[in-house]
Amino acid sequence: MTGGQPEWVIREDAAQTVLVALYLRQVLGIRSPDELPALRRVPPPWVDERTDARHAQLEREWREYWAMTVEPQAHPSPVPLELIDGFDTLVTLPVEGSDALRAAIGAHADDAVDFARLAHDRYAREAAARPGVSYRAYASAIAAHERAVGRRAHSFELNVQVLPLAQRGVWWIGSLTVAVTDGLRGDVAAFDTAIHPIIAELA
Repeated sequence: MTGGQPEWVIREDAAQTVLVALYLRQVLGIRSPDELPALRRVPPPWVDERTDARHAQLEREWREYWAMTVEPQAHPSPVPLELIDGFDTLVTLPVEGSDALRAAIGAHADDAVDFARLAHDRYAREAAARPGVSYRAYASAIAAHERAVGRRAHSFELNVQVLPLAQRGVWWIGSLTVAVTDGLRGDVAAFDTAIHPIIAELA
């Protein structure tokens, strides 16, 4: 609250940590989260002799890593974390309990980091080309919600990850975080329509 008024905080990014995690998800053939579409321009999964049990373990470890990557404060690791060689500062895994994932991702480090940096740079260029547009999109949705419900919006926080996903849409990927397709984010009218239900749920 600021001076007794509700306050909202929206952070928008195309975080390299999130992009790397999703790149790894795709090349490792991990389906979870089922509803989130694939990234564009990522090679198909590597085919290996992984057993069903080994794949299930890998998927479990990736889901834990994903939760810690998207919302680290909500999903703290019970054991210390360590940086993984080849990923700069973009991948940290628990020192215990991530052996399958650690072994599987090493061969993908260079490609994953390059993909994440290029995608992040593209997002940063596009955001810089439309100064003020980002804020206005959310302010407009909040104002429309306030008119619809006849009151000020509650205080809330929202993190928005703008990602090069293969399908247009908005998906919850954490309790306070959504993923939105970059193409949808660049379409002012369509994004305004898509973000309204998210704002209504929080505000």
